[in-house]
Amino acid sequence: MIPSPDWTAAARVVRRLGFGATGAEVDAAVARGIAAHVADALGPGDDPGVAATPPPSFPPVPTTADRTTAQKKARNTEIRAQDQTATTWWLKRMVLAQRPATEKLTFCWHNHFSTSNDKVHDAAAMIAQNEKLRSMGLGTFRPLAYAMLTDAAMLRWLDGGRNVAGSPNENLAREFMELFALGHGNGYTEIDVREGARALTGWRVTADRRPQLIRRRHDAGTKTVLGVTGNLDAASFCDAVLDHPGSAGYVATRWWQQLASATPPSSGTLNRLLDAYGARRDLRALITAIVTDPEFGRGSIVTSPVEWVVGAHRALAPEPTSADLAAMSTTLKDLGQLPFHPPSVGGWPAGRAWLSTAGTQTRWTTAMRLAAHPQVTTIHDAAPADRVDAAAHLLGVGSFTDRTARVLAQHRSDPVTLTAAALNSPEHLAV
Repeated sequence: MIPSPDWTAAARVVRRLGFGATGAEVDAAVARGIAAHVADALGPGDDPGVAATPPPSFPPVPTTADRTTAQKKARNTEIRAQDQTATTWWLKRMVLAQRPATEKLTFCWHNHFSTSNDKVHDAAAMIAQNEKLRSMGLGTFRPLAYAMLTDAAMLRWLDGGRNVAGSPNENLAREFMELFALGHGNGYTEIDVREGARALTGWRVTADRRPQLIRRRHDAGTKTVLGVTGNLDAASFCDAVLDHPGSAGYVATRWWQQLASATPPSSGTLNRLLDAYGARRDLRALITAIVTDPEFGRGSIVTSPVEWVVGAHRALAPEPTSADLAAMSTTLKDLGQLPFHPPSVGGWPAGRAWLSTAGTQTRWTTAMRLAAHPQVTTIHDAAPADRVDAAAHLLGVGSFTDRTARVLAQHRSDPVTLTAAALNSPEHLAV
């Protein structure tokens, strides 16, 4: 059955602002209207799923200075255990959230301000950063950018604690301009990087995981960054970068590519996004403008592993067990997108990189495991002749191409295999 244009448009919005979509979620969005759905998804509201998954807290892990080999081994074991707890906590919240846009956008910010516990080695610092991304991610960009510039996990990730007067470390200044706020080669020079590093000197992470500015380690001399001269510090460096004419367009384009299309927006679309973003750099207005723009439905995005795994659980196994969560972590590690572990400061790759042959068997094994969960779904309940349409509705894709439908029809008598095949269909993997 071919869905209506309104249903297809609503499905795209629901999927992009969440982790996949079920037919029931799309039906509800159609009934409310897309504008009302977006306003509700991005607005405040209670979420029982979030309330049921408060973030874990972790005691500090003792340092290994002057300790025995056994003590160092025990410390590393505790770091790994805390890391696993943090990862499974966030995955569980993604599955249980009844207002998934918040977790989806937090994950997108995690990809934007990419930070990895592979180097930070502190789950508490990663959780604290995660909470900042969640609470500030729909506010205005400047406070969020400054919070990340002085965040404990970010300082460790990009060597901010080693950046001191007389011996500046350029990592954080460079990546802030190149990846977080301005874009590679977009109007800054190596001199701006060096001067920016001087402005960021003096920060460290305390024993209780707080970022702290040590005045005696800060370079109080005059610096010039992007034409702004003075005794610049982290705040004025942040302002100088965000005030550059290229910053707003860079941030808007990156968000368009995360939510709308791998292809950058046209000049007309970008102008509309910038009008919404405005001088205040209003992130809620920007996200709203992206998912309601006339060109939003013209591009496609390959479903990332996190979106795919979490979305499959939300559709088929919405109450994940401890074993489910452990299996999710293993699957995402195998597919190359484990939360809190991006591969580089540039975040995860996008596009067809996720559809590699190497990941095919992992996706199939995971899909079969999920499809075999004890459950009652529209696919199991439907008459065999209706099961292909039921799968399309359950997974929020509306309909399959004739080619996909013929393949799925071969498994109408086996709902488990049909469900697994639908989860791996082109219509579900790229939307």
